[in-house]
Amino acid sequence: MSAARPSPSRPGADPARRRLLGALLAVPALATGGLTGCRAEVADAVDDGPIELSVFWYGTARRAQATERVLRLYSDRNPRVTFRVTWQGAAGYYDRIATQAAGGNVPDLFQLDDSMLTEYAQRGIALDLGPYVADGRLDLRGLPPGLAAYGTVDGRTVGVPAAQTHPAVVYNRDLLRRLGMPVPTIMPWAEYLDWAARVTRASGGRVAGTMDPSGDQRALWLWLRGQGGKFYQGRQLGFDSAALVDWFELWQRARLDRATPAAALVDRADSGDPARQLVVTGHTAASFAWSHQLPELQRHTDDELGLAGFPGPAAAQWDQASMYWAAFRGTRHPAVVADVLHFLTTNVEAGRILGIERGLPAGIAVREAVTGALDDPAAKRVAALGSTLRDLVGPAPAPPPKGHGRVRALLTTSARTIRNGDAGVRATTAKFMAQAQAALAA
Repeated sequence: MSAARPSPSRPGADPARRRLLGALLAVPALATGGLTGCRAEVADAVDDGPIELSVFWYGTARRAQATERVLRLYSDRNPRVTFRVTWQGAAGYYDRIATQAAGGNVPDLFQLDDSMLTEYAQRGIALDLGPYVADGRLDLRGLPPGLAAYGTVDGRTVGVPAAQTHPAVVYNRDLLRRLGMPVPTIMPWAEYLDWAARVTRASGGRVAGTMDPSGDQRALWLWLRGQGGKFYQGRQLGFDSAALVDWFELWQRARLDRATPAAALVDRADSGDPARQLVVTGHTAASFAWSHQLPELQRHTDDELGLAGFPGPAAAQWDQASMYWAAFRGTRHPAVVADVLHFLTTNVEAGRILGIERGLPAGIAVREAVTGALDDPAAKRVAALGSTLRDLVGPAPAPPPKGHGRVRALLTTSARTIRNGDAGVRATTAKFMAQAQAALAA
């Protein structure tokens, strides 16, 4: 991607950071290796020539357009730095990253979610950005403390939140109005399930009250925290078989009360595809999603959608990154990558271009500037929920350990097994516990 040279008097340019970046680019070359023998991570192995950084992420075309615009803006202000970008949909993304990692050819800057953050840190793929945070070249002080901390693994800053999101209930406001039913609020799980069963009855059974999230690790995690429990304790599960049996039986009762839809519909929606979410296909009055997905979900229905916090105490939630930016430990330009991350995190103009496509801007000052100018009703609802939860959330746990992706898949499979009647709760739970602990120990 080519970069245009800026005018010296470009509005909003930061002369001090340009001088700093110029000094970074002039650092004499120091050897850096691949995944083994890497050292001198705070120095750049560059000469005084141009720098091209490779960047890789997953998402929609809308995300790609905004991200490329922001990277061009950075190049406008730092003409010696250009970007070679690659992006794709979420399917197959981590397979491709794994292939690149095996060949030592990881992009300089890439996107991760929390399910992979610990693994990439412990495998020595992700760069420790701590030295840049410590000296202010990568300034994370404007982020909610828990959000910044959630990118830390074994005391090392390995992920910079690209944006913040919240687990949320997305509901069909128009449908509930037609049924004469109240909209959901942040309420205890038992009250939420009672509300969902009443919605089903009010619709004459045509629409179920809520999606069944029994296989959704996000829902289980918040349910556990709401009872004072944990999903993980170090590299082991933080809950026992009895807790998981209680969780699965909670949703068995909900199915008997017809609060949730048929198993086949739930299986279809488990893919996560926004177009298949039951709240937009008309099969349920409410589904579970990340708050930042509301505008995308809204595009799939003519009915007006609303947003509420997850059931259970709000303190069970924490400041969560929708995804992270991470840097390759073998990059030849670590300090420049850190400067790009600083720009993505703290620059208001960049924040306005990115909007809330990845979630609410991570930096509070940038967030306030961006959300104050939103005109899309769905985007405003995302911002409003974030504002509501801002002072209510609890402390962030450690990022999930290596093996979390496998645990998440096992939970989805186990819930499907129970829903479809292929095995009972206790047998399925015992199998999950053994397989999940093995995945974490691998």
